[in-house]
Amino acid sequence: MKDKLIECIDWLRGKGVNYADCRFVRREKEALRVADTHVESFSRDLNAGVGIRVLFDGAWGFAATALLTPAQLKKTAGQALQIARASTLTKHEPVKLAEQEAFVDHYRSDCKKDPFEVPTEDKINLLMQVTELLRKSKKIKTAEASMDFYRTNKLFISTEGAEIEQDIIESGGGFYAVAFQANEAQRRSYPNSFGGDFTTRGYEFIEELRFLDHAERVREEAIALLKASPCPSKETTIIISAPQMALQVHESCGHPTELDRVLGTEISLAGGSFLTLDKLNQLKYGSDIVNITADATVPGGLGTFGYDDEGVKAQRNPLVRNGLFVGYLTSRETAPVINQCSNGTMRADGWNRLPIIRMTNINLEPGEWEIKDLIADTKDGIYFDLNKSWSIDDRRLNFQFGVEVAWEIKNGVLGRMFKNATYTGITPAFWNSCDAICNKNHWHVWGVPNCGKGEPMQIMHVAHGASPARFRNIKVGVSK
Repeated sequence: MKDKLIECIDWLRGKGVNYADCRFVRREKEALRVADTHVESFSRDLNAGVGIRVLFDGAWGFAATALLTPAQLKKTAGQALQIARASTLTKHEPVKLAEQEAFVDHYRSDCKKDPFEVPTEDKINLLMQVTELLRKSKKIKTAEASMDFYRTNKLFISTEGAEIEQDIIESGGGFYAVAFQANEAQRRSYPNSFGGDFTTRGYEFIEELRFLDHAERVREEAIALLKASPCPSKETTIIISAPQMALQVHESCGHPTELDRVLGTEISLAGGSFLTLDKLNQLKYGSDIVNITADATVPGGLGTFGYDDEGVKAQRNPLVRNGLFVGYLTSRETAPVINQCSNGTMRADGWNRLPIIRMTNINLEPGEWEIKDLIADTKDGIYFDLNKSWSIDDRRLNFQFGVEVAWEIKNGVLGRMFKNATYTGITPAFWNSCDAICNKNHWHVWGVPNCGKGEPMQIMHVAHGASPARFRNIKVGVSK
């Protein structure tokens, strides 16, 4: 395949293009679902193809193919070139790419136990045991457990001389139980809602999650929620758990720092961003203890890789430093707008999609508190855990999050369980109210395999390192 792509790139060089790249992607996916002690689905999918980008006279062209013969690749390259030439008729400003070193490298993610080599029977049996434990009460009406695995092989060749191979394994899973009584249903999940937790590691990650050790707790908490008190509506201090903080970072920092949203070139799915160019190095995004970093190098992160889909090396860059907004997620095309080089966030959902700016691992850096000390230091408040719903406006300012469960904090002790709890805020005011963040002992990189963006839709795998954090004077209430 490398020889085929090099031949294709050489042909495009001969046509006088400004720049071109060929990106081969082969992705294998395995998905297992067990619902109520029955196998609901088991599938393995495989797809492969090549996407070709061409920059000619300052305008882009793109074409892709799943037919991988030399003749078809050359034909597809010709189509991308034709589209680029046609695009020159409507361009406003010529595309200029930031300077970039041409790497020749081979990156592999860490994997001690290949999930595709683990017997299917073993994986299904584990999921069956989980749902059996969850269904040991008649009040549990739905119990589901799942696992998903991905094996992705990439090859990137560019006219600048880049030759990059990447082999990435991703693993993840989780489970949930829904308790039902009268006209009310309540749900509890593990280790996170909406599919669980994911990583760029092997099946050893699934084993470390120890599903069976947590099934009984999840079942009993789902049942307890049926009798729990509704969350009171008031303004109070809140502590947010690490997995919920991951989603908070995702929605109110990750998406608004995408520079294509800021510039208006990507405005699908919840629109643009309040972090306009005039706010760079000027906006007090959060309190002094808030540090948020884009880090595609953190071990095991679902947003960890060797190189993005423009051949830019994975890196770590601050977005918010000591509360000050200091950085965007950029591409080779957008970075020159702010007089910078790309920080390596261009990725595509497969071979037949154009790369766009995507989150990597967007992390809230840990603070200094132990969780027991933070709770003990809180005289009156509420602890929020695991997302159930979210809503945020098209500039990523006004938001509301609902969680599966909350607990009252009175005089430094967790007390009554609350159900249907929500909290609301305005992004900068919310982050400026943060007065405590838990330390590295409570910090974890939570994988999010379902981040949507683009038109047509592209689903990307991203992650967020977070630990529990405390916020003052936050409006809380109950969902209807």
